[in-house]
Parts: sequence; structure tokens; C-alpha cells
Amino acid sequence: MTYNIEDIRTDALGRTDHARMQRAAAIIQHLQPDILLLQEITYDQPGDPGYQEGAPEGQNARRFAENYLAEPQADSLEALSMTAFMAPTNTGIASEHDLNNDGVTVTDVPKIPPASSDTAMPPQNDAGRAYGEDAWGFGTFPGQYGMALLVRSDLRIQTDDVRTFRLFKWSDMPGVRRPSNPETGLAWYDDDTWADMRLSSKSHWDIPVMLPDSSVVHVLASHPTPPGFDGPENRNGLRNYDEIRFWADYLDQAPYIYDDSTETGGLPSDAHFVLMGDKNADPGGGDSVDGAINQVLDHVRINAITPMASPEGQRAFPDLSPGHTAEWERRVDYVLPGRSLNVDDSGVWRPLDPGAVRASDHFPVWIDILPPGTE
Repeated sequence: MTYNIEDIRTDALGRTDHARMQRAAAIIQHLQPDILLLQEITYDQPGDPGYQEGAPEGQNARRFAENYLAEPQADSLEALSMTAFMAPTNTGIASEHDLNNDGVTVTDVPKIPPASSDTAMPPQNDAGRAYGEDAWGFGTFPGQYGMALLVRSDLRIQTDDVRTFRLFKWSDMPGVRRPSNPETGLAWYDDDTWADMRLSSKSHWDIPVMLPDSSVVHVLASHPTPPGFDGPENRNGLRNYDEIRFWADYLDQAPYIYDDSTETGGLPSDAHFVLMGDKNADPGGGDSVDGAINQVLDHVRINAITPMASPEGQRAFPDLSPGHTAEWERRVDYVLPGRSLNVDDSGVWRPLDPGAVRASDHFPVWIDILPPGTE
């Protein structure tokens, strides 16, 4: 299951009684996923306003598992015992370049306003946006909008074999379309900036998960930048396209790919995998570059399944199509299995109780797969 839980932060995760976290945990406990990818969960580190100096970094996924998922959020729900994985993200990490070309390079983390209540989404301010637009991936402070993988406790994340691609340079991708100003014809990023520019707005992860029968499924996780919030140069749209293209090339074992430990190459042809995450691209429209998500939907190794909302979920959101995964009328969240895995069921979960605390503007998207080799 993949679930964008919309900007949850360290201070909320350190508690056990935060209303929006309780609501998100209740949804997850209702659905009982075995493998869960979360997006927009802060990677706690220095510069994060909720981080305690000297504390271990990257503990927020564990906190969510222990403080919320491990405790039933209603009498009708069962607790979940899950193991957590987090790794650093590019979001909110100062690039020390003027990425938005406004003539100012912002490197100092600003003061970030808190949410007005436990049920409200945290606000942004001008200082935070200015900082975020010059960060490697947009974030108003270091670690904002990170990712986490949670797996049922009898599954095992093979941490020694995880590959991350956070530092991969955009310019090292063959055939890349370097953003340019259409009015002047000049490159948007100067040569020094372009040489340093990272492809991943958050990160790309290949996380092998061992199932109880000892078979291994690779979780291919990413959360590409939204393709808007730019100008005619379309720098975010082009980046979104190439963040998605990275996975198509990874499945093709493209030799140009290198990970953060400098190991090269892609996913072996006999590996089982599920491609997951909020891709910020809809095959039916939106701001993304034409064909962005089709690079993976049309890939020969992928089963391009389209999970749908239930009839009850459709009636609860009549303005949405059954395949929309966000309240704003788009399909952007995906769980795409490799063709070596048999799919038993799938769905987009939508709340039926409109008066409940709103956890996110995205809906969980899930598939049930049979273990490799199972008919």
C-alpha cells in the first residue's frame, strides 16, 4: 500500500494523541497492509523544528509505528506491529545555488510556523517558500516531505542490500532535456548549477523485502516533484518526467545508473518488484509532461493495474472518477507490480464518514499480491 499522509512532522510523531496521526493510523489499521510506503513524513535531522539536538536521526517512521500503529485506534481495530525504514531525503537540503533564478541564494533555514491545531495542515510562509525553492527538493526545512517504508514484523527489510539514488545527478541521465527559458533560449540552470543538480526531489529507493517463504520483492519507491510551481521553463515538469523515467531505465538495467555507494546498473531481469509512490503524474491530464507516467505504465516488465474505489467510496466522492487517488481529481498514487507477481485484488480506499478528522488529501492505494511462484 502507498499512502501520502500530507506533511506529518516530528512534533506530532513524538506524541501518542495527535488527532490527525490517530486518524491516519486508524485508516492504516483498517486496511492492515503488510508493506506500506508513506510519503510526506519528515526525516528528522538538524534543521527540522521538531528535532532534538544530539538525537539519532531518521526515527520518525519508528515513532509512527510505535506511538500510533502499535496501539489500536478504535475498539474495532487491531494494532499493527511493523518494522520501519527511513533514509535521508533531498527535500529542504540547501543547494547553495539560486535554483529559482530570483537573484538570491537562500541557505538559512527560516522559522517555520506550526499548525494551528492537531487537525489542521501546517501552513507555509514566504520565508519558507523562498528557502524551499533553493533546496535540492522543495522543503521549507531539512527533511520535510520525506518517505518511509514499514513492513509487517515477520517480513524482513534487507537493509544491507538497499540501494538509494539521492545523489544521482540529473545531467548524468542520457537524453535529458535541460530546462531553458523559452524567451531567451538560455539554460535555466547555469553550468555550475547544472553540474550539481540532483535528479531526485526526495530520493529513489530499491528496498528488498524478504517474505516468510524467503522469496524477495523489491520495493521501488519515489515521490517525484509536482510538475507545477515553476514558469515557462517547466523545470519541475521536466524533472518529474525524468524522475519517472529513471525507473523505466532502471528496469531496463541502463548502465548509466549509479547509486549513492557508486554501484552501477539496474534491477536484474529475474527480480520481483513493486513500483510504488505518489508520482505526481496522471495519465489523463494535469500539469505533467505528456507521457510522463506512461513511461512506467507501458513498460514491458510492469502490470499496469488500475485500482478503483469501491461503489461506496465512489458515492462518497461523486466528483471523482473511480481511479482518482487524490481529492483534487487526479490519479497520482501508484502501486505497480512486476509481471512476475500475480495480483489477487486492488483498490483505492476513500473515507465514508465525512465528519471525521481529515488525515490527508490523498487516499491509500493498495494491491494484494500472491507470493512469487504462487498460482
